[in-house]
Amino acid sequence: MTAKTSDKALIKSALDALKNSHSPHSGFRVGAAILTTSGGIYPGTNVEFDAFSLTVCAERAAIFNAVSGGEKDFVKIAIATSSRKFKYPCGLCRQAMMEFNPELEVILITSDKEIKRFILKEIMPNYFKL
Repeated sequence: MTAKTSDKALIKSALDALKNSHSPHSGFRVGAAILTTSGGIYPGTNVEFDAFSLTVCAERAAIFNAVSGGEKDFVKIAIATSSRKFKYPCGLCRQAMMEFNPELEVILITSDKEIKRFILKEIMPNYFKL
């Protein structure tokens, strides 16, 4: 799988996951898809509940999906939102991603299909590490 092909498939998977968002309270839909070193793509979407502390972000849902599938070596993640502006991962998601790969490439996608890329450690230089 070439980098260009994997980006296209990864972004499509994130956009597809966005459609499955369960966000009755905020209306803010998020879909994510994480790419593993083996070439696997694992999607996730945000799921909100009345008790907000039970809510799971799309990024962590994708990570949990991949880990449940036996994958822990991540290359990049695509994050699509229902916003016309770029929305960065929350602190919990940043920490979860950092635990696996501080060099993770992050691809942000707006509702207008605009794309922005960066390396995770660029937005979280002093992360928590045991």
